[in-house]
Amino acid sequence: MEAFVSQGGLIISYILFGIAVVGVVVLPLIKAFDDPRKIVKGLIALGLLAVVFLISWAMSGSEVTEMYTEKGVGDSLSKIIGGVLIMMYLLSGIAIIGIIYSELHKAVK
Repeated sequence: MEAFVSQGGLIISYILFGIAVVGVVVLPLIKAFDDPRKIVKGLIALGLLAVVFLISWAMSGSEVTEMYTEKGVGDSLSKIIGGVLIMMYLLSGIAIIGIIYSELHKAVK
């Protein structure tokens, strides 16, 4: 039973993950062809995310500790990981500020 859960469960989860990825990527693309302006808006959003990542990557450090070296993490990978973490912090802060602004705007209105 344990072998089925570990092997069969993983296979089933991979299949479901693949279906989810197809649903997330393909279906919006099909819908976007109805209105090409949506494609441009999506590309602009993707470009903004790339700019935020580049800023975050430039701000991150490339420190490598002994534990990182044991795991095979070098200078460049450490800098990428730091950039992703800083990007997450920035986007989380922007989301929180947006939520607060939205609620205050609704309360005043």
